[in-house]
Amino acid sequence: MAPKVREVNKNRFMTRASLATVCMLAFGAQAAHAAMNFCAAPAMQSSERTNADPGVRALVKMVQSHVDDQPRPLARLHTEGTLPHEGIYDQSVAAEKDFGLMRDAALAWRATGDERYLRLVDRFLFAWTTTYQPSFNPIDETNFESLILAYDMTASALPVKTRNAANAFITKMVTGYVADIDKQPRPLTGTYRNNWQSHRVKLVAMGAFTIDDHKLINAAQRLFVEHIGDNIAPDGSTVDFAERDALHYITYDLQPLVTAALAARWHNCNWLPERAQSGATLAEALNWLTPYALGTKTHEEFVKSTVPFDAKRREAGLPGYSGQWNSAELFHLAARLDGRYAPVALRFAPTPPAWLAVCLPLPAR
Repeated sequence: MAPKVREVNKNRFMTRASLATVCMLAFGAQAAHAAMNFCAAPAMQSSERTNADPGVRALVKMVQSHVDDQPRPLARLHTEGTLPHEGIYDQSVAAEKDFGLMRDAALAWRATGDERYLRLVDRFLFAWTTTYQPSFNPIDETNFESLILAYDMTASALPVKTRNAANAFITKMVTGYVADIDKQPRPLTGTYRNNWQSHRVKLVAMGAFTIDDHKLINAAQRLFVEHIGDNIAPDGSTVDFAERDALHYITYDLQPLVTAALAARWHNCNWLPERAQSGATLAEALNWLTPYALGTKTHEEFVKSTVPFDAKRREAGLPGYSGQWNSAELFHLAARLDGRYAPVALRFAPTPPAWLAVCLPLPAR
């Protein structure tokens, strides 16, 4: 092996090793916690519930109206590459509403202590984790982040059979994604370099931290840093922007990575400034996007996209595929990593999505 190649490989190993060391030290401090604990909001006392934030009250009221709903699990979901009314798109979208409901029910339970909401999570979580068969298509499965969050918030109070089923399901999903990525030739290309990989990394990171599997957490860290280098240029632009001519797709690149970084944060791992071999960081990508978010730069979406399906979705009138771009949730999430992004988030929306307001009520300081 040539000396230069050896040096590059040595540096790559040292970067990954140093990252793993930092996070493994955090495990020692967090040994008593078996789950990720993504949501910081503690259970409220009776006096606090009466004067709860309007967003909390609205979320609890919404969940209360669905407290007797029954889950609609499917063995397979498929929306990727299809339009409404094609294949099982409509059926999948309807079934995926279960994920948001179980996440919100878990938050309502955390906020109120009402056992009805815990029973809803138990019912839905057991039904889905014993029915669904992972396809390892990250676009079809990205919304499983809400199922993972629901389990994360309720694991200690769930019946053993549900806890075991959920843990086994998340383990299967995470190990499957890691194996799929690791068998690909390097350098990664195609959907293993674009926003699809961001969604894979998110699911791997959230699942690994939730089940507290150190081997899978190390894999999540390794894949996160690798993807930062593959997808984000040193100036902060992404490969999807060049291909799709859309800020919409930069959001698809970055929001899953910010969510993964938030999962790592609760184990004292700061992934926001973590630098790939190329020099790229997640922070630089958010900084690149910020002028567009603040309105100092503008961009008409998808005009020069090289992907024909973008035109089909634009013609079909799907939200987000024409006109101006909005990324409120991305920047409200990023503000929980670094308070500098809070003003950007507030320009999009004065309040975060209801689930995030309850889950992580205060921006990062």
